Amino acid sequence: MWGRHRKALIVAILLCIAGFLVAVTLIATLYKAPSCNDDTQNQGETGVDCGGPCSHLCTADQLKAQVLYARPLTQQPGRTDVIAAIANKNPAAAAKNVPFTVTLYGGDGTVLATKQGTVDLPPAATVPVFIPGLYSGFQSVAHAFLTIDDNAVYWYRYTDTRPVLPTSNVTVTPGDAPRATASVSNPTAYHILNLPVVITVFDASNNAIAASRTVVDQVPPQGSASMIFTWNAAWNGTPAREEVVPQLPLP
Repeated sequence: MWGRHRKALIVAILLCIAGFLVAVTLIATLYKAPSCNDDTQNQGETGVDCGGPCSHLCTADQLKAQVLYARPLTQQPGRTDVIAAIANKNPAAAAKNVPFTVTLYGGDGTVLATKQGTVDLPPAATVPVFIPGLYSGFQSVAHAFLTIDDNAVYWYRYTDTRPVLPTSNVTVTPGDAPRATASVSNPTAYHILNLPVVITVFDASNNAIAASRTVVDQVPPQGSASMIFTWNAAWNGTPAREEVVPQLPLP
């Protein structure tokens, strides 16, 4: 009798151990820890995979990128550039590789040219977008529009720790072959290489009348570098102010 009880006890213990091992194996195999890309609202998220512990902002917390202006610049026959500006009014959120489309129209509504591109939008910043030679035809360009697909913009929480690169000594010389010079400073302890810089020239009515872009090969640590912007034809307006914007990429 005692032998049968002991045998039954051993079998019960073995079954419990086997069941425990099976349960552990199933949990390890099937259980997935909550994450910010599991298509489920969990772990304190305020939406599906957004808000709370996730860096991705939920739609309700986002301020859409705002296109401030898009202006065609035809300084000479057969070439039209475009200068535009996009504002990110999110104070602590950024978006990388934001897709945009620029479209040029003639006076009769005909589409003359389109171009797609991407741009980084740092927090609380206005970013210039310069597209040289978008249209090489001789039809009159009446309008330029820059559009953004809001559904393709991924906003994420970001505190901007990139250095501020001051610009100074801006000198603009209008005429038949206008030019502008400026300096950019590097307050950091490391070299900044291949720095894009955009200049926009405005008239007294705050309309953009010219724009250009250059790439500074190197700005030394605790130093500065000079920049030159040139145009091949006179501007269609009188310059009143300039904006010179270095464009450090988002990390």
